[in-house]
Amino acid sequence: MTKNRASIYSALLANLLIAIVKFIAGARTNSSSMTSEGIHSVVDTINEILLLYGLKRSQKPPDKLRPFGYGKELYFWSFIVSILIFGLGGGLSIYQGILHILDPEPPGDPGWNYAVLIFSAIFEGTSLIIAIKAFNHTRGELSFWKAVVKSKDPTSFLVLFEDGAAVTGLAIVFVMMQLNHAYHLPVLDGVASVLVGLLLVFVSLILARESRSLLMGEGISPETQKKIIAIAENDKAVIKVANVLSTYQSPEEIMLMLIIYFKEDLDTEDITDSIDRIRAAIKLEYQLVEFVIIQPQTLSLSKS
Repeated sequence: MTKNRASIYSALLANLLIAIVKFIAGARTNSSSMTSEGIHSVVDTINEILLLYGLKRSQKPPDKLRPFGYGKELYFWSFIVSILIFGLGGGLSIYQGILHILDPEPPGDPGWNYAVLIFSAIFEGTSLIIAIKAFNHTRGELSFWKAVVKSKDPTSFLVLFEDGAAVTGLAIVFVMMQLNHAYHLPVLDGVASVLVGLLLVFVSLILARESRSLLMGEGISPETQKKIIAIAENDKAVIKVANVLSTYQSPEEIMLMLIIYFKEDLDTEDITDSIDRIRAAIKLEYQLVEFVIIQPQTLSLSKS
């Protein structure tokens, strides 16, 4: 997750600087869209801080209170980030836009806004490029959307979506600002703010869906399940694997439970030795499998 952490730090620095500049420009030019963009950047800054906090909490070692560790902290804070994008980012931008549509104000000096847009585009664009490189490093040969759905590390796509929304928002504001000054329609400033808000709401819904899925507990892929079953059934003491249960505790930790039918003529020591062999073989093949719980069954016991 080192590359993802680097993309978070770059986005945090960029959004903090941009938010300050956007608010100054919004105040000097009476631009609701620029103020909305400032709100957007503040929310993104808070989001990066929360993601870094979630990363730190997720790496806390297991204790008596949390014997399986704190990995899901990252999924919890990622879900909070998606809610903040919806409520603070999207909601406030739409509210600001509606106010300026109902009561449009003539814009001030457009030079400030254009300067800020150029400044923001450079920083947001740089942050987006870093996020794309980090995401491409993790997705491999998968398509973009399939990589998002299959990813177990929300930091890999949260920052990417945030930066993508930021760059798209800047483009919307730029186009509306051009139309505003060309046709003297100050109402378009409010329209730009509403469009930016709707964009953030759309992005937040996608991120909330993926973060919720991770928080609820996603398991290993069917292909990996088949390989783990093959490893277990290759042991001489095993008849067959009845079921495979799994969940990601964090992007780098999997908890696995196998229900296995053992041969009837085995004693407790034989079954224990077999469990140790299976556990060692699985952990050797899959580094992310931190916990392997094996529930032994016998055919005679299952029939009764």
